Amino acid sequence: MAGPGKRGMPMQKPKNTGKTIKRLFSYLSEFKLHLVLVFCCILISAGAGILGNYMLKPALNDFIIPLIGAENPDFTPFITMLCKMLVIFLFGALAGYANSRLMLNISTRILYKIRTQLFTQMEKLPLKYFDTNSHGDIMSRYTNDTDTLRDMLSQALPQMFSSVLTIVASFVMMLVLSPVLTVVVILCIVFMVFCVGVVGKHSAKAFREQQAAIGAVNGFIEELIEGQNVVKVFCREENAKKDFNELNERLCKAGTRANSLANILPPMMNNMGHISYALVAIAGVLLVIANKSNLGTIAAFLQYSKNFTQPVTQMAQLFNGILNSLAGAERIFAIIDETAEVDDGYVTLVYANVLNDGTITEAFLPTGEWAWKHPHHDGTTTYTRLKGEVVFENVNFGYTDKKTVLHDINLTAKPGQKIALVGSTGSGKTTITNLINRFYELSQKPAENGESALGGKIRFDGINITKIKKADLRRSLSMVLQDTHLFTGTIADNIRFGKLDASMAEVEEAAKLANADYFIRHLHQGYDTVISGDGANLSQGQRQLLAIARAAIANPPVLILDEATSSIDTRTEVLIEKGMDSLMQGRTVFVIAHRLSTVRNADMILVLEDGKIIESGNHDQLIEQKGKYYRLYTGLNN
Repeated sequence: MAGPGKRGMPMQKPKNTGKTIKRLFSYLSEFKLHLVLVFCCILISAGAGILGNYMLKPALNDFIIPLIGAENPDFTPFITMLCKMLVIFLFGALAGYANSRLMLNISTRILYKIRTQLFTQMEKLPLKYFDTNSHGDIMSRYTNDTDTLRDMLSQALPQMFSSVLTIVASFVMMLVLSPVLTVVVILCIVFMVFCVGVVGKHSAKAFREQQAAIGAVNGFIEELIEGQNVVKVFCREENAKKDFNELNERLCKAGTRANSLANILPPMMNNMGHISYALVAIAGVLLVIANKSNLGTIAAFLQYSKNFTQPVTQMAQLFNGILNSLAGAERIFAIIDETAEVDDGYVTLVYANVLNDGTITEAFLPTGEWAWKHPHHDGTTTYTRLKGEVVFENVNFGYTDKKTVLHDINLTAKPGQKIALVGSTGSGKTTITNLINRFYELSQKPAENGESALGGKIRFDGINITKIKKADLRRSLSMVLQDTHLFTGTIADNIRFGKLDASMAEVEEAAKLANADYFIRHLHQGYDTVISGDGANLSQGQRQLLAIARAAIANPPVLILDEATSSIDTRTEVLIEKGMDSLMQGRTVFVIAHRLSTVRNADMILVLEDGKIIESGNHDQLIEQKGKYYRLYTGLNN
């Protein structure tokens, strides 16, 4: 059979079925005792059905027919037999219930383990993975794919195994009771499978067309919702409705055809099953009339034929569901098998005691000072005071080996300096900051066609950053991005994200420094106001202020501000810059800015174009040069 997957999702097929099944069995192998019990329960349940049906033959031949017309019928043996049948079916029902409970427990615990592995691995993946994969697609691994996998483990697999047992046992019993009638049943099933194949082929094509139409409608609606203000400004409501009606009509036709074909299958199978049942009954009656069989045998055979045909159709449906689930499992395992972010650093950040003679020793409690603990191959360990000096030496970088983004970047940021990076979009400003915190790694590639080789060095306080553990390196940095992200929780919790053990006094001090304290206190619950939906109940400027406060509370020696004031009005920007000036004291600051008025007081302004530093100097020096920076600042094009 063919048709949609769960919740109308398109049917997926695994690329490597054998490998995926083998991996799932590795999870199931942890529940060997449970699976043995499940196997026994399925055997009992299937066996009860087979045995109960066979008892129809003696019930009719030995009890019901002889009792017809008897003057003083004795129902005691018959009632005894009915009680035996009741006990058998009761055991089958209890075994079926136990099977369901056991498989539910197994599937839940397996999914718990898989989700844990999935999330743990996700936290280890490099930023590049999230930049190159759709977030919605990653989320679907946690939702749709795990749902289909749960259904397969808890329902489809036990049902498939039970159906196979029922089919085999029923077929054997049918052969025992009447080989002639068994041939009739087989011919009917062959015809049913042929009809299903014909309809299913057209149904699969129709559902693919429906999924394409759904994608077009959803994309159009999402686009229109996000751009509703533009639609209204240009009075394009009627055009939007016209375009939507066309897409909606296309979806209506595709959906009608797909679901019509899909809805044909169940009644068609059902009616064909009834026809098969009727044909077998007619053939059975003819055998009884010809004295080739008896009523008890025919009655039992009819039950077995029903037990035979129903699992066959059920297995066809289960098979599609299992393939869809295996495809989902394959997608989940694809993330779990992704190469984790490599961290071969060995230099760590520790609390430090700085003695009067300048000697640095390691402290085990916060002292307000930090140092880089650098173990050497000869067994010695040196300590370098954390100051925040950043040096780029001949850095060439490309996100892929085929295209170089940064060309021969050399810069030195002394502790306490404010370095501004300016230039057009795509000039390499954000790439530089991504390399500082090792979101992306410098790679090595030989020079080709006269170009500089990819690579170079970035030093932090004189130490190559590849030697510093990534977690320790990032603890010494703090970032404020243009696209602010807030987490579900209180405002205080979001500020405290920069320093989880911060006191409430520190939270408030950081908010004051970022000029966020005023608007926070005017909220209904102040610092205890709960944020949800990425801060949808706050303005973009307020969200940016919280991000700045979050960076301030971390108290790092190096700050990276990527358009940190881009979403804030001019008046608020002036107030923030006063707070930021005090925050920047004694710290190395990298500022990415398109609004050049915000970087006038920078110690060094680097102008980038096509990944190259084409100008450098302070504001006055660059204005005097009347080069690229001068044209950007004054708005002149030539």
